[in-house]
Amino acid sequence: MSEKNREGKRTARERMLAERADEEARDRKRKKLIIGGVVLAVIAAAVATGVVVQDQRSKPETPTAAPAGAIGDKNLIIPVGSDNSPAVLSVYEDPRCPACGLFEREFSPTISQLEDAGKIYTNYHIVSFIDRAVPGKGSRYGANALACAQDAGHFRDYHDVLYRNQPDETNDAFGDKATLINLAKQVNGLDTPAFQACVNGSTYSGWVSAVQQDFDKSSYKSTPTVLLNGQPIYPKYNNEEITPANLVKWVDAANQGKNLGTPGTHGQSPAPTSTASESNNPSPNAG
Repeated sequence: MSEKNREGKRTARERMLAERADEEARDRKRKKLIIGGVVLAVIAAAVATGVVVQDQRSKPETPTAAPAGAIGDKNLIIPVGSDNSPAVLSVYEDPRCPACGLFEREFSPTISQLEDAGKIYTNYHIVSFIDRAVPGKGSRYGANALACAQDAGHFRDYHDVLYRNQPDETNDAFGDKATLINLAKQVNGLDTPAFQACVNGSTYSGWVSAVQQDFDKSSYKSTPTVLLNGQPIYPKYNNEEITPANLVKWVDAANQGKNLGTPGTHGQSPAPTSTASESNNPSPNAG
C-alpha cells in the first residue's frame, strides 16, 4: 500500500474516532437536558395531579409488526448471513449517525466478505435517537425504509446504499420519503410498489420505536456500537485499533477450531436454529 493510501486510511479512521467523540459529547449534553426536562415535568405533574408519571422507557413498546426474518426478543434485530456461522457481529447504528457512515464505508466490504464466507452472522439494531436532538425524521424514516428493504430481501444492499449516500447529520434528507425511495433504485429489484407503499405508509414505525426503546434500556449510549460475540470491538479491542485487517484477524481467532456456517441470504435470513444468534448468545444487550 502506498504512503498516500495509508495516510488516507489513517485520516478516515481519525475522522471516524473524532465523530464518535463528538457524538458522545452531544449525547451527554442531550442526556443532561432530557433529565432536567423530565424532572421539571414530573414536579409539575405531581403538583397538579398528585401523581408521579413513570419514565416511558419502563413500558417498552411491543411492535404490532416486524420485518420478515427479524430475530431476537420481540423480533427487533435484522440478521444478515448464515445463522449457523460460528461468530455473531452485533452492530447498533442510526441512519443519520455520521460516525456510522464512516464505519460502514470503511468496513462494509469486509463485513460482507466475512458473511459470505460463513464466518459471521451479523445482527443489526437500527436505532433512531438522533431525531430527538437534531430536527427532522430521517433516523426514523430511514430505519423504517431499512425494515421495508428487509421485507423485500434486500436489506444488506440497501443498507450499504444508504450509508454511501448519507447526508450530513444536520441535513434531514432521509426525512424525505421520496429520497429513500429514489435511493432504492440503486438496488436491483427493490423499487417496487410494495416497497414504496411500505416506506410511504411507515409500515414499521412501531417496530422502529421498539428498537429505540430497547437501545434506551441498554448500557450502550452511542453509535456505532460494534460487538463480536458480545465483546465491544469499536473503536478498539485488546488495545488494538479496529481496522478491516484486524476485524478479520479477530473473527478468525474467535472461530478457531469451529465449523464455518453455510452462507445464507444477504437480507432476509430464516429464524435461527443454532447458537449463533444473540438470543442464544447473551450479550449486555442481547436483543
